[in-house]
Amino acid sequence: MLWHLADRPLHYMELQRRIPSATPKMLSQQLHDLEGCGMIQREVIPEKPPKTVYSLTAFGESIIPVIDSMCQWGTDYLDGLDVQPPCCGA
Repeated sequence: MLWHLADRPLHYMELQRRIPSATPKMLSQQLHDLEGCGMIQREVIPEKPPKTVYSLTAFGESIIPVIDSMCQWGTDYLDGLDVQPPCCGA
């Protein structure tokens, strides 16, 4: 989720589309946990119907270089195995 929020804030449904293997319950719980940890912030836009937008906090942004490094490590590891990495530019 942090990876998907790195570039821009996303609506709940956008996150759900980007992470199709996550059940709605799991997605909601993880977002709640990340908000509780101070990694993301949640904003409810008062429209009809209301929309919820999630974005990284400064603390959440601070982990992106770590995620990038892990992704690069995985890409380097998979190089030559003819396996498409699930991150890094996805």
